[in-house]
Amino acid sequence: MAKVQRCSSVIGLRESAIDEYERHHREVWPEVLAAISAAGIRNYSIYRYGTLLFSYWEYEGDDYEGDLAAIDQVPACVRWNDLMATLQVPVDGARPRAWLPVPEVFHLD
Repeated sequence: MAKVQRCSSVIGLRESAIDEYERHHREVWPEVLAAISAAGIRNYSIYRYGTLLFSYWEYEGDDYEGDLAAIDQVPACVRWNDLMATLQVPVDGARPRAWLPVPEVFHLD
């Protein structure tokens, strides 16, 4: 059994896009959810603080980079990410259209 890897990241959100972003996330496309699950991602959450989005998920697998890359090959995920890119803005230090990984500082089981 693969070890669980905890992951988190941040990205900005255009203030004018808050309602639309949250509406889309109440109605995530089934193909996107299936691709995330197939990639070994579990317990996935996105939180919003003002215009800052914080995501947390757990990965259960043996090829993190490969499994994430597989999501980007699913046509529905490509369309979803293109749509989300119109609502999001990068934070300092992040590549355009990319969530910035956040290191874990503390964890209690």
